[in-house]
Amino acid sequence: MATPDVAPHFGAELKDAFKPVNNWVSNGIGWLDEIQQFYRERSAIEKEYAAKLTALCKKYYDRKAKKISSLSVGDTPSMTPGSLESASLTTWSTQLSAVEAHATERDHFGNDLLVHVAEPLKQAANQYEELRKCHVDFHAKLEKERDSSYSDLKKAKGKYDGACQEVEARRKKMESSFDHSKPKAQAAYQQQILEMNNVKNTYLISINVTNKLKERFYHEYVPELLDGLQDLNETRVTKLNSLWTLAAQLEKNYLTKSMDHMGNLINEIPRNVPHLDSLMFLRHNVTQSQEPANVGFEPSPIWHDDDALITDEAAKVFLRNLLSKSKTQVRELRVEADSKRREVETARRVRESIRQGTDKRNEVEVVRAIFFQQESLHEVDRRRLTAEVETSTIMAAVGDLSLGARNHNFKSQTFKIPTNCDLCGERIWGLSAKGFDCRDCGYTCHSKCEMKVPAECPGEQTKEEKKKLKVERQEQANSAPAPLDLEPTTSASTAPSLTRKDTMNSLSSGYAVSANRSMSNAAQSPTTTPAELPTPVAETKPAPARKNRILAPPPTQYISTPPASESTPALGSKTNEQHGKMLYAYQAGGADEVTVQEGDEIVILEPDDGSGWMRVRVGSEEGLVPASYVEAGPAPSPVPSASPGFTADRPGSTYSNSSASLTGGGGAGGNKRVGPAVAPRRGAKKLQYVEALYDYEARSDMEWSMAEGDRFVLVNRDGGDGWADVERGGVTKSVPANYIQEV
Repeated sequence: MATPDVAPHFGAELKDAFKPVNNWVSNGIGWLDEIQQFYRERSAIEKEYAAKLTALCKKYYDRKAKKISSLSVGDTPSMTPGSLESASLTTWSTQLSAVEAHATERDHFGNDLLVHVAEPLKQAANQYEELRKCHVDFHAKLEKERDSSYSDLKKAKGKYDGACQEVEARRKKMESSFDHSKPKAQAAYQQQILEMNNVKNTYLISINVTNKLKERFYHEYVPELLDGLQDLNETRVTKLNSLWTLAAQLEKNYLTKSMDHMGNLINEIPRNVPHLDSLMFLRHNVTQSQEPANVGFEPSPIWHDDDALITDEAAKVFLRNLLSKSKTQVRELRVEADSKRREVETARRVRESIRQGTDKRNEVEVVRAIFFQQESLHEVDRRRLTAEVETSTIMAAVGDLSLGARNHNFKSQTFKIPTNCDLCGERIWGLSAKGFDCRDCGYTCHSKCEMKVPAECPGEQTKEEKKKLKVERQEQANSAPAPLDLEPTTSASTAPSLTRKDTMNSLSSGYAVSANRSMSNAAQSPTTTPAELPTPVAETKPAPARKNRILAPPPTQYISTPPASESTPALGSKTNEQHGKMLYAYQAGGADEVTVQEGDEIVILEPDDGSGWMRVRVGSEEGLVPASYVEAGPAPSPVPSASPGFTADRPGSTYSNSSASLTGGGGAGGNKRVGPAVAPRRGAKKLQYVEALYDYEARSDMEWSMAEGDRFVLVNRDGGDGWADVERGGVTKSVPANYIQEV
């Protein structure tokens, strides 16, 4: 941005902002009309004042004539006075004459304002407006020429395509011609090739011409117009200054008593340098912001706490990892920031050389380079500052925990085979970089668990040692004790309750009531009851209730293979088949579909591939059914039951893609439930699915609540208000658009 001592250049600083600059210049020219109206009204006031002064003087001349004798010599003089006016009356006559002369001067001043100031202002405004319109017309012509060049290029491309097509037609005709007509066809083919080459050359030349015209339009023609508008505005200011000076000089000549004021005005007018208006325009188009107050710690209304960092052992693990990562980033980012800062300083010296005339490079390009370099420097410096504050905050609370730490050499990894996290023991899901593994010891973990892993890497290990460590870590993860803030469950049907000392009771806040209600709902869900699994093993961590969370199949330690005598395949199917249950009845609508009833046990032959349909077998019939009508069972595993479908010992479904499955009814004696909307048939356009990136709690009935990983069918991505419409179970609601990603 320009400074008060340096004249700015609109073409260099405002670029392609022709419309706002044109409006601004137009407003300045229109302002001249207001100024000339001011001087016209001032002239009318001065002439009116002069006329009143003249009338006043005539009135008191007449009064004085009637009282000359009485005032000079009295009513009964003893002798006739030689002069009828006394010294006082003569002085009074002189005062009246001075006032009358002053009135005449006022009248002349009013005429001068009208002739020498108001009329020139009007003429100048008309002339400047004509010049401004010329700039506007020329800019429109430039835009028309630019669009015409693009149109000519498009036509040249069309001619080239037509010529190529004609060559191909001539070639085919030549190949299909007989011997007696083949020479003629070949000659026509060769002639057409020559024509195509000429058209191609014309097309290539048109491309270069169009690109050059485009470059001139944005880097020469439009900036020159902007500089012309700036010069027109500054010329208007110069003209205005000259007329202001003339008016002030007229007033100074005609009003002697106002000499000091007019002198000050004359001294002030030259200080109105034309480019100050430009600088004012620039400064007032920048939004002024007020720095907000520092953010403070706000305790939760249901979990009273202070602003001190948690420094227990579990928290120190996280803080140690964060401190190590931040310290590394500080060192790297300082070096990078210094390098970018030197680049910026070098570019600034180049720009200074250009201004002094010692460098002939384009200043606009140099300024653009400085801008991009400063932007890059800002980004690096911001990250460096963040890492420094993280480091200082942690070290101020718990000291330098990174001393003696043996950090894992983690690398982002995509696991193509089933892999469990060595910290939490859960399966690592995802198709793209959803976890990390240590290059030295083979430690694997979720992306979310990376910062919770203790810095206890044993160093580089062999393949056999990595396998041994993997087994030990999995055993430790699966047998980890429950967190201290969770009370152990007293029965298989009772969910764990959150407790904390020195917090508000459940009657002091509505938040606590909702929390207890959500926990009681979790207690009634069969998915959180380990006692219902076939063979419970050692103590497991109670999982917090999460709404609409898709749970992985039960770990292998929850499943035991039944004896061979008790294992009977269901419905004659293989033991690796996935089973399911129909949530709604469906009537087949085509030859490749199958009719099913509500509650039917089915075998899933082909899962949903994104079309909203899956292939199943019910009894001896196979066909397609809507995926939203099916409640899928767990992943394929041995089923210790001779009866078809699910057994009484199998855990209940953890998730259904139909919202209707969460409600009661639909059984014998109840009203028949109506299924959700059916997805388009296979072969039609596939549905677009999205996945939740973060947890979100709905604030109204028009929104969906989400947990990280939940999937929906995308209906409308973003209408411009930051919300996306998604569908699940045949019901469409809104979610934040930046909380989801397409899958």
